[in-house]
Order: sequence, then C-alpha cells, then structure tokens
Amino acid sequence: MAGREQAVRRWFSMWLEGRDTGILQIFAPDTLYIESWGPEYRGAQQIKHWFEEWNTRGKVLAWDIRGFFHREDRTVVEWYFENKMHDGTAEIFDGLSLIDWDGDDRICRLQEFGCNLHRYDPYADGPAPKFREAPNIWF
Repeated sequence: MAGREQAVRRWFSMWLEGRDTGILQIFAPDTLYIESWGPEYRGAQQIKHWFEEWNTRGKVLAWDIRGFFHREDRTVVEWYFENKMHDGTAEIFDGLSLIDWDGDDRICRLQEFGCNLHRYDPYADGPAPKFREAPNIWF
C-alpha cells in the first residue's frame, strides 16, 4: 500500500509544482481518468497532454490528502483542493478519488468526486426547507 500512496502523493505534488515528474510511470498506458465535472481522458499520453496544457492556464494552490482507504486493487483518497486560474477564477472543494490499480501498481482508472464547501442546513429555520438562491456549481 505504501507504493500506491507514494504514487498518489507524487501525482498531487506534480500539480502543486506544475511539473511532470513521472506521469507515464504512475499511469498505465490505457488509463481512464474522469474528472468530477465531466471531462475524461483516455490513456497516459492524453493525461500528460491535459496536465501540461492545464498548467499553462492555472495553478493548483492546495491539494491536501486527508486519508487513504485501500481494498484489494482499489484505493479511495480523501482530499481538499484549491486552484486559481490565470483569468482570475478560483475553485475550492473537498473531494475523493476512486483509483483502480493494474498488476504493476500503476493507476489504470481514476474517477474524482467533488463536494461543495459552501454547505448549509436547509432546515435551520424550521420544518420547511430554505435553499440558497445560487447556481449549482459544476459537480
């Protein structure tokens, strides 16, 4: 499990540094990577392209791992994420990554799930729910 956790930490560190230090080593050639808001990338080469292109448009400010959960060839990673794009937009959210590993301990499937940090109790003022008048964010 330590090698798998090291691979995940390496992936997150690449984003924090904005520098590829081994994408093709930690992802299997035919990996499927699904972001929480819809895009999916097929293959380690496309993941590498996405990483390099994205880093021309923004900066990951935080990607903090809160915990790992392992079961056979699957890992769940709980994390906090924050970025800022060059156009001034920013995002912060909690998330999970569901990761499947191949026989060589490379990531062969990764799917992200996001959770809005702006949470509230719709029943705080009584039995009828009061929902915020705000657009839903992308995930």
